[in-house]
Amino acid sequence: MNLVRAELERLSARRFVQLMVVLLVVAFAVTAATTLVGSHKPSVSELNSARGQAAEARRDLEANHQLCLARQNGDVVGDSDDFFPSDCSAIDPIRQDRLPIPADFLPGVFTFADQAEPLLYFLIAFLVLFGFLVGASYIGADLTSGGVVNLLLWRPRRTTVLAAKLGTLLGAVLVLSLLASVAYLATFWVIGQTAGLPGRLDGEFWSSLGAVHGRGLVLVLLASALGFAIATLGRHTSAALGALAAYAVVWELGARLVLEIVDAPNSDLFMLSSHIGAWLNGGARFYDEQICRGSTGLSCEGFYTMTWGVSLLVLLAITGGLTAAAFAVFRRRDLI
Repeated sequence: MNLVRAELERLSARRFVQLMVVLLVVAFAVTAATTLVGSHKPSVSELNSARGQAAEARRDLEANHQLCLARQNGDVVGDSDDFFPSDCSAIDPIRQDRLPIPADFLPGVFTFADQAEPLLYFLIAFLVLFGFLVGASYIGADLTSGGVVNLLLWRPRRTTVLAAKLGTLLGAVLVLSLLASVAYLATFWVIGQTAGLPGRLDGEFWSSLGAVHGRGLVLVLLASALGFAIATLGRHTSAALGALAAYAVVWELGARLVLEIVDAPNSDLFMLSSHIGAWLNGGARFYDEQICRGSTGLSCEGFYTMTWGVSLLVLLAITGGLTAAAFAVFRRRDLI
């Protein structure tokens, strides 16, 4: 009998996995139903009004930019209550990532182009939790119940057995994530077409959405492997859950508070959540007031950048190190 096929059958037969899949479907259904109920197809008058408001908002942005340039050149003296940045290019409409569009002035109307990325982040967060919990329970239950020992009697190669379990887990989670992503985004695309607005679905939109989705799938696989590795090291599912809770409370909350008290520089570099955010978003900027201490220039903004490449290396190093440790311990440990 094929080892991978046997592991796939064991994985799909687990009640916890089936329960998590049901919860995944329920969460998707509730989100889609809530969106559908809260949206409507805009009328012609609503669209015309929204277009007018968007055009007016863009004119206001341009007017503010011109006023900033005039005050900077000393051509006009503005109200002291008006605030303008020292560098007027910061409010230049041409340099903005996004200008006001009619969809911004259509309350109660779901626009797929505007909401697809936030909805995708929600999906990724759920799949990351799904992968971590399923990965931990998959190996943890077998180690606790003696299923691994019985399997080793049939295939007495520890590394091969553990690798087959990990590979089956990652493959199953990847396939499920792909299917869920297609069904999820297709559902909201249909809602945008029938009960809302599709928005501007150009090549830039799809490439950006695809990049987020690809980075999200990598994160889901890393979370699955991480849960699997920690549960293998602790010989129980609860070991992974305890490690996750301990990290969140002790480090993400406690250590972050201590680092802020002692004014540690660039403290976000030591937080796993910061690297996760930087990887998902293709980079991230964090504020540190110490950067501008002693600086007399107005150009100092106090931000530092975390690139997605460095964040990916950190995530790979942590996951790879724990997985390698799990294989090393599994080869030598007494399983009885």
